[in-house]
Amino acid sequence: MTVLNERVTSDHHALIQDMATKSLLKRSIQYMKAGYPVHFTGPSGSGKTSIALALAKKLKRPVMLMHGNHELDNKDLIGSFNGYTSSKVVDRYVKSVYKKDETITESWKDGRLLEAVKHGYTLVYDEFSRSQPTTNNIFLSILEEGVLPLYGLKSTEPFIKVHPKFSMIFTSNPQEYAGVYQTQDALLDRLITLHVGYKDKDQETLIISEKLGLDKKEAEIISELVHDLREEFGDRKGAPSLRTSLQIARIAKLDDIPIDYSNGDFQQLCADLLGHAVVQGLALTVEDANDLIRKKMKY
Repeated sequence: MTVLNERVTSDHHALIQDMATKSLLKRSIQYMKAGYPVHFTGPSGSGKTSIALALAKKLKRPVMLMHGNHELDNKDLIGSFNGYTSSKVVDRYVKSVYKKDETITESWKDGRLLEAVKHGYTLVYDEFSRSQPTTNNIFLSILEEGVLPLYGLKSTEPFIKVHPKFSMIFTSNPQEYAGVYQTQDALLDRLITLHVGYKDKDQETLIISEKLGLDKKEAEIISELVHDLREEFGDRKGAPSLRTSLQIARIAKLDDIPIDYSNGDFQQLCADLLGHAVVQGLALTVEDANDLIRKKMKY
């Protein structure tokens, strides 16, 4: 379980906001204040999670971050009994009488969803489509009836009402990505889905420069290389993302590698970090991928 407050502004999740991102956040806030959950979808590395966390912070409620995976089930979401607790009371008030009372009770631990629903957290459900559709069915009751069914909980009440301050933000990768399930239409129909794509070259240059404190010209060298390679992919998936650009920039800065196409160490760094995506996405040999990367370096 990950519960965040001000930590959503940490460097890892800090969001550099250009005009397009500010507009997206402004619209998303409007939709959520109207009572609708927002769903950000787009390719890996396009900044969906950072946008979701920035949006959650604007709601000024504690934030719970939950990651989708195929093993997630109702025990994770609602909770489960996780053992027993016992207590003993020994009465020796009268010396000749020995009295002992022992009570054994089952111990219950709330799941992540139940905790968020109870306390009115903002739940960021990251890559929710990696969870099985049967697991995600529970969100239909929350979004439609405003209740969370208490499967497995020995309670006189079959459900708990959703806290009025509770809200949800979803993120997902496109359905053609590996490990992603097709989301049921009934759930998608209750979400406002907004597409998040890659930034253009100038926007990525700004993000790299501001996040890592690089000279704008150095940031432009990296963003230009990654952008040019991305164009080779066309509609193919797996293109190098902003995340890769930031990795190149961070390592170059930490290791004092000159960000210069003619520098051998920089060439090798780019080949190492970009090579696998190019091999997989364009079906090239390692040698051909490295040749393509170096070809895109203008020196």
